[in-house]
Amino acid sequence: MISEQQKEQASLYALGTLFGPEQTAFETELYDNPELLAFTRGLQRAANLLAEAATSAALPPELKDKVMQRIGLEPAAKKTSAPFPVAALAGLKFTDANDPTGWKQLPIPGAWIKLLSLEKARGYAILMGRLDAGARYPAHVNAGPEDFLVLTGDLHIGSRRLGPGDFHHADGGSNHEENYSVGGCTLMAVLTTDDPLVAFAMT
Repeated sequence: MISEQQKEQASLYALGTLFGPEQTAFETELYDNPELLAFTRGLQRAANLLAEAATSAALPPELKDKVMQRIGLEPAAKKTSAPFPVAALAGLKFTDANDPTGWKQLPIPGAWIKLLSLEKARGYAILMGRLDAGARYPAHVNAGPEDFLVLTGDLHIGSRRLGPGDFHHADGGSNHEENYSVGGCTLMAVLTTDDPLVAFAMT
């Protein structure tokens, strides 16, 4: 049976508005309470669907002029500026945070990776990683050195919990305990170009 307090905390957690010790305590409770975990996952799915369904309405271009006239001011002169030189963007690449393209699901339920940058000459690649709520990445031996920074959510490596801003390095050949996330997480990883994950992300 889920209490009203647990439902309230689950709602705050699903919306990303539960922080600090309360968040940590709730994630621990989620891990030990399958009913609460299922309830929270349902709220997260609903929140994601609402966010995806929301559309932003463009304001009429003449609205600003009307507002300025109402308050007794002249409409601001329309500025004309030269187009941004294409040459200035040469060698630059941008990836929006909400860009859904490029994600590839690993052969592990709820585990995803996305290639952001590949530097063959220098021997490294930068990937985004994502674990859905409740996803578990089995224990393994690291093929090569890896560095990663948690961006959102919670990531557990054995008994160690990492949150946003936490960093982790692993030497090549080191043993990794099971990785899992209670509420879902995203991270940025730097791997060597010969890492199997990089090859998978490039397929």
